[in-house]
Amino acid sequence: MAAKQKITPFLWFDDNAEEAVNFYLSVFKGGKIIDVSRYSEGGRGKPGSVMVMEFEIEGQRFSALNGGPIFKFNEAISLSVSCESQAEVDDLWAKLTADGGAESQCGWLKDKYGLSWQIVPSALSRVFKGPDKAGVKRAMEAMFQMKKLDIATLERAYAGK
Repeated sequence: MAAKQKITPFLWFDDNAEEAVNFYLSVFKGGKIIDVSRYSEGGRGKPGSVMVMEFEIEGQRFSALNGGPIFKFNEAISLSVSCESQAEVDDLWAKLTADGGAESQCGWLKDKYGLSWQIVPSALSRVFKGPDKAGVKRAMEAMFQMKKLDIATLERAYAGK
């Protein structure tokens, strides 16, 4: 039996944790539901409804709670996704901003549940750690003009083209 990870992000939803988990499983292939706990009589939720769902996407475990309308997500915490290609950036961006999600700046977005994500091409670290300080500055300035990050534009900016 695999060891349970020591730290698990715990996501608080009003009453749509199951819907959100299924959405995330549709966005990231290969994910799975690990466990589901349901409210019983005397609980805060409707008896039989989902209380907590444990799930996994991309090897990372999460818990999702139907806790009521007390707390909302904000940008103080986000989930960062490292993408190997522009196609992966484009695909995740489209899926996560669909149906009420919102684009933000510099590769950040909110999904339709209000959870913040950073969709980051792995090429970004190559550009920002490059030896050309002026190129890094140009790439940074280009990034500040973007919502969804564009690898080719960042690389052209770094190269001064």
